[in-house]
Amino acid sequence: MRKLLDALYLSAAGLAALFLIGLLGMVLLSIVGRQLHFHVPGTDAYAGYLMAASGFLALAHTLKRGEHIRVTLLLGTLHGRWKKGLEIWALAFAGALSTMIAYYSCRLAWQSHTFHDISTASDATPLWLPQLGMAIGTVILAIALLDELLLEITNQRSQPGAEASLRVE
Repeated sequence: MRKLLDALYLSAAGLAALFLIGLLGMVLLSIVGRQLHFHVPGTDAYAGYLMAASGFLALAHTLKRGEHIRVTLLLGTLHGRWKKGLEIWALAFAGALSTMIAYYSCRLAWQSHTFHDISTASDATPLWLPQLGMAIGTVILAIALLDELLLEITNQRSQPGAEASLRVE
């Protein structure tokens, strides 16, 4: 199960990277178009769609690598059961919140598909397509948070070391 979950997180991160490359392509196409006096309609909209999908799909991988911003001021002063209790509470709360966000993101994409909702821009893209990146990303984030909660409860969760705090800018 661990290998499957890690593969899921890594696959989502790989897809996020591909969307970032697509974003770069859209930006470059827009720049070249301005320089050579041609316009490709929808490049701004598609750049936004790719950026949003990339951000949401990278959330779980970022969480699993310990790269999410955490406020450890209170957590650093606690030890033992109090620290573990706060960690479990925070992971349970974040897991519940991310599960709700995932549910409503999936619901939004489904409703957009059902109602044939399209972009108001000149590209007229069916909105469920770009919303799919958000829906999938939030579902994977919810899975990752619940995975972290289970690992914390069973004392298998790896804690970020002191070097993690040195990367904070």
